[in-house]
Amino acid sequence: MKPAIIVEDLIKRYGDAYALNGLNLEVQPGTVLGLLGPNGAGKTTTVRVLTTLLKPDGGRAWVGGFDVVRQPHNVRRCIGVSGQETAVEPLLTGWENLELFGRLHRLGRQGARRRAQELIEQFDLTAAASRLASTYSGGMRRRLDLAVSLITRPAVLFLDEPTTGLDPRSRSTTWAMISELVSAGTTLLLTTQYLEEADQLADLIAVVDHGRVIARGTAEELKTQINSDRIEVVLRDSELLPLAAAILDHVGTNQAVVIPSERRVIVMTPHEPGLLARVLREMDAAAVELEDVALCRPTLDDVFLSLTGRPAVSEAVHDATAMAVAA
Repeated sequence: MKPAIIVEDLIKRYGDAYALNGLNLEVQPGTVLGLLGPNGAGKTTTVRVLTTLLKPDGGRAWVGGFDVVRQPHNVRRCIGVSGQETAVEPLLTGWENLELFGRLHRLGRQGARRRAQELIEQFDLTAAASRLASTYSGGMRRRLDLAVSLITRPAVLFLDEPTTGLDPRSRSTTWAMISELVSAGTTLLLTTQYLEEADQLADLIAVVDHGRVIARGTAEELKTQINSDRIEVVLRDSELLPLAAAILDHVGTNQAVVIPSERRVIVMTPHEPGLLARVLREMDAAAVELEDVALCRPTLDDVFLSLTGRPAVSEAVHDATAMAVAA
């Protein structure tokens, strides 16, 4: 079968800055591609181009066999989109939102009502269907927005960071619903900053940085690409974090990352027997007291750190550059 999504050398510029700089992707029918990257990597721009909301400055892309520039109306007929901000109208009820979008998609009055009923039951919104969407919790609004994106039973679905801001329970519920959709044959392109989300949902992962794909494969394939371990230390005294980071910089394959709020320093190191013992001796010689230490095999987070030089975590994480002690 032909890929459901094909992207060839896609370019999008804003002045002199490149949001996309030669991006290439393929997504096979009935699979999930996780587009993983930090803020500003080009994930949302990719979705906007593929959903015909933006015109690229170079390259070509096809969705469902249709050219996104030359055949935008055909593309829109076969896709569903759920963006970072929900598209639901807060002053309408759940029922009214779904019926409205059904009518906008020309399902007719009866067809829109039937489809709204199906989606309300599917997304467990029956008890809240008659309430204004403005009274919904974040998780409920996200479920309603996902239901709206499926009003026409699209063959290809785009979810742009669908669980950002949700609590763990709502995130797990959303993951379960997404898995059900894919099991039913929907093709999905999912952008996310949550490594666990990509690991859980994606058949394949494409790591994007500076507008281009820098690695791709299954989660396990990406993990085996780096022959590295991760050393994490937690200090008793936060004032010694710069010194600990400097020690770990000497053995790391990348610059150590400091998380001040946790008194934690993380670094990727070569897979080398005896390396942890050497680090502990250096910490002891420098009078750096440790509260905890761990040596771990690579995770998807480590893959991201190794590929991009920075972690795909919250803004609370600060690069050791800001705290480094001159060697």
